Amino acid sequence: MLELHKGIDILAEIGGINTLDEAQALFEARCDQETVAKLSQIANEKALLKIANAISMTSPDAVFVNTGSTADVQRVREMSLEKGEEKPLAMKNHTIHFDLCQEQARIVDRTSYIVNEGEETSTLAKSILRDEAYEYVKTYMTGIAKGMTLLIGFFSRGPIGAPAALPALEITTSTYVMHSANILYRNVYDQFDKEAERAGLFLTNVHSEGPNRPEDLPNARVFMDRSWLTTFSMFCTYAGNTLLLKKGNHRFAVDLATYYQKEDKLSEHMFITGLTGLGGRKTFCAGAAPSGCGKTTTAMVGTDFIGDDLAQLWIADDGTLRAINPEKGIFGIVRDVNRASDPYLIKALREPGAEVIWTNVLIDENRVPHWVGNGEEHPKKGVNFQGEWWEGKTNENGEPIPLSNPNARCTVDNTFIGNYNQAAAEDPRGAEIKVITYSGRDSDTMPPVWVAKNPDQGVVIGASIMSAATKTEVGVSGVRRQPWANEPFIPGPLADYMDAQFTFFNSDKLKTKPIIAGLNYFLTHKARGGEGNGLLGEKRDVKVWLGWLELRAHGDVEAIETPIGFIPKYDDLKELFAGIGKEYPRELYNKQFAFYVDNILARINLQEEAYGKEKNIPAKLFQVYAEQRDGLEALKAKYGSIISVEQLVKAA
Repeated sequence: MLELHKGIDILAEIGGINTLDEAQALFEARCDQETVAKLSQIANEKALLKIANAISMTSPDAVFVNTGSTADVQRVREMSLEKGEEKPLAMKNHTIHFDLCQEQARIVDRTSYIVNEGEETSTLAKSILRDEAYEYVKTYMTGIAKGMTLLIGFFSRGPIGAPAALPALEITTSTYVMHSANILYRNVYDQFDKEAERAGLFLTNVHSEGPNRPEDLPNARVFMDRSWLTTFSMFCTYAGNTLLLKKGNHRFAVDLATYYQKEDKLSEHMFITGLTGLGGRKTFCAGAAPSGCGKTTTAMVGTDFIGDDLAQLWIADDGTLRAINPEKGIFGIVRDVNRASDPYLIKALREPGAEVIWTNVLIDENRVPHWVGNGEEHPKKGVNFQGEWWEGKTNENGEPIPLSNPNARCTVDNTFIGNYNQAAAEDPRGAEIKVITYSGRDSDTMPPVWVAKNPDQGVVIGASIMSAATKTEVGVSGVRRQPWANEPFIPGPLADYMDAQFTFFNSDKLKTKPIIAGLNYFLTHKARGGEGNGLLGEKRDVKVWLGWLELRAHGDVEAIETPIGFIPKYDDLKELFAGIGKEYPRELYNKQFAFYVDNILARINLQEEAYGKEKNIPAKLFQVYAEQRDGLEALKAKYGSIISVEQLVKAA
């Protein structure tokens, strides 16, 4: 069991500020009068102590409080340009930020949870004992902000007043980080005290890039103090390592849901989007996928987009499942974003009106950004994440340097996305979720879509995600297990998280249970008897798979029952494909939904073996695997290792 406020508070111990009087004295000594006046509007004593200790520890030359006012937001933009963390581009309100070429993704190999002696964490995570973390932070963050300005922001991870929203402090020397936070999160300075009282807590994030030199990167660390809900980040600039309101605080939200809000809340790595169905009805879906596996594209398919990355879910008083997006913007991968696949996003990126921060793309001589897969003619030269670039340039190993980094990003407010439903996104009551999906990168095993028969099977779909490693992380490679696509962000043992999932979806309080489904966009021709690694489908097919799930959630379509769940009937899919102007040959359907039983069994065996090494995994997981294995083996005995849809229908 995670215990809050256990062990020393590292920030307070290093900062040495223990009373409100000491904090006020420090503010008067270290801040100008405008900053002192801004801080005087905050009454929460714990927050003021956190801020004072951050100032004391990092020793900045100046402090700037971002209240979220129009003037402060504009000042942050100007500071970032003056400092050089961003540079202006040709389109109004567009800027470019380059991270160090050695730091283009999350530094998972240097990211750790701060734990107390005897406290268990996920076997898929790194941890560091509190005393060791204290010494490291004291050594490297003491005085790290000398010669710099420390920026302090007050934000809400979710619509203000929503039951699952969490207030947070972002304390950083990076103007780029604060600029990004202004785009991605709701400024809550005026209501911070009220929100902290409602939530019963707030989250704290302290970051400095330091000198921002390649030689400092070996000392870069991201530490997350589970007991004190505080993150520390040093010597890095990539937003996944520094904008700790995002994945750093998501981890704390996962902990809170698992240990303190069990059966009430979940914190997930999920998009939220709405579909317009029969008679104009709105059906909202939440879906998990590891980074780089099409989550943003799936979210954008909806008619009522809410979010592309994170979701806070809870059971409302009326027994419905509700969700909010903690963010109000997108920090999205731009690779392969083009007019054909992502029309709403590309419009925001390529037409005037939106404020956009670009990272690690190519900038041409006309100050226009370019990226791999944008469907446009590319320049022959420019400046990118490696410096001066020209077509054919190679690295020290003789490998071609791409036009843009595979993890190049855009940061943009959701209000500039054409299908964004701002009213639903800002409603503190949340969107009612009727469909939940889980997907990864699976080239050879699962069909494009299948629906769990019951909540237990649904939880197991989430627990069984597999994916190829992507460019969103540093220090990983190969095929990875990705439980719930939340794996990198689950601090505690997977057994605890899984138990919370089973408890939540089987809760008697959840009167209107969602359907839970698996999605797979990455089946290849080679895996289904053809040649080459080309995909059997394409990006726009996503609308069909979600469309079928929307119909299924309302009981408007029947399905074929199989040992792993329900799969669609051909005629229903054919009609949905016609709706997107595309033919859907039965031959393609047969390839996509045939069961290659040995592959599915191998997947089950792999998961069973991996989870068998974990302590206290709920027995339900192994029961579901056993039931599925028995059913698949019975089918194999009757029909062989490749089972056609026709045979699945007969068996059902």
